[in-house]
Amino acid sequence: MNSPVTIGAEALPELAAYLFRPGISRVFVLADANTARLCLPLLEPQLPPDYFLIEIPAGEEYKRLSVCDTVWCQLTEQQADRHAVLVNLGGGVVTDLGGFCAALYKRGIGFVQVPTTLLAQVDASVGGKTGIDFQGFKNQLGVFQEPLAVFIEPQFLETLDPRQLKSGYAEVLKHWLIADAAAFDSNRRLGWLTDDWAPIIRESIALKQRIVAQDPLEAGPRKLLNFGHTVGHALESYLLTQPGREVLHGEAVAAGLVCESWLSVQRGLLPAEDLDKIETFVFSVFDRIPFILLETEAIAEFALQDKKNEGATINCTLLKGIGQGVYDQPVTLGEIAESLRYYHRIQS
Repeated sequence: MNSPVTIGAEALPELAAYLFRPGISRVFVLADANTARLCLPLLEPQLPPDYFLIEIPAGEEYKRLSVCDTVWCQLTEQQADRHAVLVNLGGGVVTDLGGFCAALYKRGIGFVQVPTTLLAQVDASVGGKTGIDFQGFKNQLGVFQEPLAVFIEPQFLETLDPRQLKSGYAEVLKHWLIADAAAFDSNRRLGWLTDDWAPIIRESIALKQRIVAQDPLEAGPRKLLNFGHTVGHALESYLLTQPGREVLHGEAVAAGLVCESWLSVQRGLLPAEDLDKIETFVFSVFDRIPFILLETEAIAEFALQDKKNEGATINCTLLKGIGQGVYDQPVTLGEIAESLRYYHRIQS
């Protein structure tokens, strides 16, 4: 069941009403160093006066078990009981990690998501996936746990630089490619920048919620939402091991969209002219991620830990047309490496 989502100027006032309901013992806010500075001042007037702030460092490299330990220790020291609520104020790292911490603390306390990045607003905060990275692999530990509610204030996007906005746009683009050909076609003509993100956020969430409602635990159709992520996660995970070469999640997913679209063409699923449209749109927004050909096999190896895999089989989501995703498509390490070599050739 999808959590209720409020989008727009009424989101934070509705959050305030929610947090002052009877039965909530205390409110805790999880923020990273950036959102505590840039976003908490907007949220604070809506919070109970006795709320407690838990601040963690900002960045994907802190989406790990040791940071969860810090969160759990502070909840314990503050004697948070099972009627406490954790408000996750941040991007995908904070919403994923905060949801994970809440789901495990005292076998589960309630949490709400207040996403502050485009990526978190259109994707990470919705759908009930929580998790952390482990041993260098993206979201290796996690649980499915729906938040009590999601409150989306587009004004938070004003705190982002263009690179962060683009990162979130990759997930919007993914949604169009798997399920909305008309939106893909109209937006590739308009360009990615807009003065009003609310309609795009609302439509993107509605699309994701329709898919999640069919398959909450990702046994079937929800796997469509992983388009671009088999190669994207492998590339992101590999570069996280390379100091100074880290990429944002959406940047890696954008590369994955190109690689997995190319794989779709190789399988005879996607017309070559559609691949050209996808590449043109992706590269009109995103810079190419640099790597050398000798790294392609090492990057591909990270796909062996992909959560859609069954045994030794790497399962990928591909396209049988723009707006038509197809899941559970087995691919080999060699094919993934070849898709990365194709992407590398485009860079040249």
